[in-house]
Amino acid sequence: MVRTARPAAGALLAALLGTLCVLGGASPAAAHAALTGSSPAEGSVVSSAPRQVTLTFSEGVTMSDGSLRVLDPHGKRVDTGAVRDVGKGGAVRRATALKPGLADGTYTVAWQAVSADSHPVSGAFTFSVGHPSKTTATAPGQGGEAGGGTVGTLYDTARYAAYAGFILLVGGAAFVLVCWPRAAGARTVQRVTVAGWTTLLAATLALLLLRAPYTGSGRLADVLDLGGLRDAVGTRPGTALVARLLLLAAAALFVSVLFGAYARRRAEGDARAARDLRAGLAMGGTAVAVGLASTWAMAEHASTGIQPGLAVPVDVVHLLAVALWLGGLAALLTTLRWGPPPPRSAVRRFSGTALGCVTALAATGLYQSWRQVGSWSALGGTRYGQLLIAKIALVALLVGLGWFSRRWTARLSELPDHDVPDSGDVPSTGGGVLSTGERAPAEETTAREPSEPTGPGEGAERGPQGSVPDPVRAAQLARQQAAVTAARRRRERDADTERGGLRRSVLAEAAVAVVVLAVTTVLTSTEPGRTEEEAAAAGPAKATDSGPAPSGPVRLTIPFDTGGPNGKGTAKLRVSPGRGGTGNTLELRTTAPGGAPLDAREVKVALSLPAEDLGPLPVRPRAVQGEKGHWRATGVRFPMPGTWRFALTVRTSDIDQITESKTAKIG
Repeated sequence: MVRTARPAAGALLAALLGTLCVLGGASPAAAHAALTGSSPAEGSVVSSAPRQVTLTFSEGVTMSDGSLRVLDPHGKRVDTGAVRDVGKGGAVRRATALKPGLADGTYTVAWQAVSADSHPVSGAFTFSVGHPSKTTATAPGQGGEAGGGTVGTLYDTARYAAYAGFILLVGGAAFVLVCWPRAAGARTVQRVTVAGWTTLLAATLALLLLRAPYTGSGRLADVLDLGGLRDAVGTRPGTALVARLLLLAAAALFVSVLFGAYARRRAEGDARAARDLRAGLAMGGTAVAVGLASTWAMAEHASTGIQPGLAVPVDVVHLLAVALWLGGLAALLTTLRWGPPPPRSAVRRFSGTALGCVTALAATGLYQSWRQVGSWSALGGTRYGQLLIAKIALVALLVGLGWFSRRWTARLSELPDHDVPDSGDVPSTGGGVLSTGERAPAEETTAREPSEPTGPGEGAERGPQGSVPDPVRAAQLARQQAAVTAARRRRERDADTERGGLRRSVLAEAAVAVVVLAVTTVLTSTEPGRTEEEAAAAGPAKATDSGPAPSGPVRLTIPFDTGGPNGKGTAKLRVSPGRGGTGNTLELRTTAPGGAPLDAREVKVALSLPAEDLGPLPVRPRAVQGEKGHWRATGVRFPMPGTWRFALTVRTSDIDQITESKTAKIG
């Protein structure tokens, strides 16, 4: 039984992490602070050189000196390097002063920041003094991509692992204290809980080490930069990670007492001591769980935007409800699959706890949805809103599966209850404990000759004539004993139709719960719909330059094949008026081989001017409401005329995407 149960926690955790990585790694984490304006405005032409460049953001950001750079047409820096906070009346503005005596021409502004909810954001734009000109400037890089690349993938994986570890740790411990105290001696539950603690510890350490390169250079080598680690610890997300490590030290003490002293007191029959320990563990465990949940709430979505004072405690309740429900579900599943079988009272208590968690999730989730989405248009027209709809549908499916589990639980209640040994293992001799509380008839435990020893602890102590037994033979007999015992328990488990049905329904719940957790973690790295709509509504001021005369719309046809189902198609791009130095509109339509509209999951365009080593400049078209396969981006600007490369990225599923390029002349 011990060997069979050992993979339980690892297999469940592997399933959680595997699904999270597949779904969460489909696209890079989106930044949650958006640039809503600038002075000078993007693409504008000013008559005289400004004294400073000012950026306005949709929410709070952190910018260090040197993170806002201004380059002249020859690529030389013309800013002083210092970044100042010039926001007033709640507005989020950052500025850097410019050197005096700037010549006429086109200037490039490159900036990088960390939004208040811990995600990196960066961008670049141009403005002109006097008149537009050619420029050789490129957005300054440091050999990596903040929030993306290998570092971004590792950071996202660690974030998902941290959520999974938190759920298994809190849910496993709560399952013991709330639903089934005897499970403190069950090795399956012990392994689920300890696996959660270990995973959360490893993920938190990884997040702390990756924090500096994730928000800065994007280079994996900078993980070992102690200076960057010191700077990361000084930020709010870094402080939250350090606090999480300290709370995990307290959680280690909690787990050792829960599965050590508390389990022993119950096994010894010391009811009073066990009751006192349980009360202390309940209070201490609640404090640790609330503290751990707060390390997310204080550093991510809940801490920014509207009503943060209410959103933070609501987010804590939401996280705890998820952990109690899904973590308890994991503990219940492992006991149903690998034993010992839980009694009817434990299943009924978990069923009631899960129902309370669903109620809490519905209330807190409704508030969070309103806060992060804000409007019906954002619910259907933004990626965050679409992911939220998918999550709601999955939770509804999960609740429906829970209804079947409750039906099996009701049938369990018709059977007499039974106790399970505090060691957590069903007795290996004299028959196993059945769901009806009866003992199985005694049966032969292994096939052997009458003269053979029965095992290492019996006749195997001495062979014929008192010789020392053969250790190989003793090990073989032990394996036989374990195999026969496991086979008997499987027969007993399969004969228990009520718990068999419950096990299957809980397994289905767990499978859907894995996907729910995946969608939830992707939501944490997606720009909220409310922020996205506000940023679009407050978009940058229109350009006023007087560039070359329009040369007419530019049209491109780009075939693509992402390699997945329904991955073949054609993209038709139209850029109007198709000239440099002013605002353009990019229209994009994707069609299947037969000509029908093809609604891809995501499309992106990157613009670059190879002759001048300029770009790539990202363009994110938005889906046109009510028109399948139609995207539009307004305010697209080309700093100068020339032959531009259009790199189109099309994603047709979570894992199937491709990038195709074509060039076109912009007049």
